[in-house]
Amino acid sequence: MIARTFSATLLGVNAVEVEIECHHAEGNNFRITVVGLPDTAVKEARDRVIAAVTSSGFYMPFSGYVTFNLAPADLPKQGPAFDLPLALTAIAGREGIAAERLLECCIVGELALNGELRPVRGVLAIAQSARDKGRKQLILPKRVAVEASVVQGIEIIGVNDLREAVQYLKGEKAIEPEPCRAAEYFQAHAIYGIDFNEVKGQQDAKRAIEVAVAGGHNLLMVGPPGTGKSMLAKRIPTIMPGMSEEEAIDTTKIHSASGLLSDNCAFIATRPFRPPHHTISDAGLLGGGTNPGPGEVSLSHHGVLFLDELPEFRRSTLEVMRQPLEDGKVTISRAVGTVTFPAQFMLVAAMNPCPCGYYGDLKRECRCGPALIQKYRQRISGPLLDRIDLHVDVPAVDFKTLSSQEHAETSEDIRARVEKARAIQRERFKPERGMHTNASMTPRLIRKHCELNAEASGYLEHAMNGSNFSARAHDRILKVARTLADLHGSEKVEGDHLLEAINYRTLDRALWS
Repeated sequence: MIARTFSATLLGVNAVEVEIECHHAEGNNFRITVVGLPDTAVKEARDRVIAAVTSSGFYMPFSGYVTFNLAPADLPKQGPAFDLPLALTAIAGREGIAAERLLECCIVGELALNGELRPVRGVLAIAQSARDKGRKQLILPKRVAVEASVVQGIEIIGVNDLREAVQYLKGEKAIEPEPCRAAEYFQAHAIYGIDFNEVKGQQDAKRAIEVAVAGGHNLLMVGPPGTGKSMLAKRIPTIMPGMSEEEAIDTTKIHSASGLLSDNCAFIATRPFRPPHHTISDAGLLGGGTNPGPGEVSLSHHGVLFLDELPEFRRSTLEVMRQPLEDGKVTISRAVGTVTFPAQFMLVAAMNPCPCGYYGDLKRECRCGPALIQKYRQRISGPLLDRIDLHVDVPAVDFKTLSSQEHAETSEDIRARVEKARAIQRERFKPERGMHTNASMTPRLIRKHCELNAEASGYLEHAMNGSNFSARAHDRILKVARTLADLHGSEKVEGDHLLEAINYRTLDRALWS
């Protein structure tokens, strides 16, 4: 007796289809074997399947040899999502489930011992994979059906337990497909709850943040404790352009594969903001593990990665970000294969100017000596600093500013200017595949779109000779100047744009001299 159906396993943040075959041979002894490179969770499915099948009132043969094959055999299979398809193929013949019916479906779900279904990770990616393979339906636990419903072109059938799945496949019970609720979730959850008008003062920092978001640039804020660096950083997603449906699905797929979605948040409708603690490991930041999973740089895809107290991070941990900052992706190689995770994020970092935090403060005295300050600042390597386009000072705010009743600009006002600049960049980079912002310009495009007149070229030459900027810093100054020109609606990069862009670098050089 052979029964067949289809399921899927996660490979990174994407899903790969797995064909499940069940064969029952007569014999005096009883044995269940799962083959096809299963991990421990898949091997333990044997016991869960036996308990769930008998608890649900179905017959399980306790004689002979039952063999489950998970194909392709050379692909590692992981997780408890195979419980439901294993159980259904084991009882399909005796329960009268048509073979053709099983072959139309992709089936995933973890079984409890009483036959109830528990949620599994990555159902959005699984739904995409099943649709692309031509499956008509995806049968999965009811609790995660909403998450998968954003994928169009396949029917999403949510079931509560094994018995309900059998009744549906036999045609004894009708279950309506889960309706697509992407637009509904966008409307209900595309709200941040915080706003830039809550930040008093810090006009220079707000200006730098607007420039950084407009061009997709990375940003470093330097200032004493309590000046609002974290408060500013948390509000950066509120001025970023709204998530498109494609971006939202990509971001949700990563969070789903990491098991971070819940019943209350089954779809990511706002830009992610990820603030990992400085004790995070290399694998936690970049991704990894025996079966590689996404790290914080991938969880912040299409959003913001905020590193507070930047010098407190281990130097080796910070250095692993250099590749994703340049390439927008993370590639992790293991013995079982190579996995690539998307990592197109805006890096925002914050730090104190010295260990005590008050170097350069006009009201509080710094207790750190020059050698200690230099050692503290050298925890951040030059190559990493070169990859951060803007460095801005965030000084202490006086009482008059804090107590002022003057209304500051809202996030909506700032976002309108950002979206106008982004629209200019989208039009500019239409012929370039996969490029949308100034920050991602190649040297060829920098020469084409950042041509300088004699005055601006003289400013840049003086800055390069006087501050010993690297070649990478030279290119990033031009990219920021191009963004400033876009914000002002200028077709050409003028001298004022270049001077402001240089100022965002010289502030950093002055602090580090």
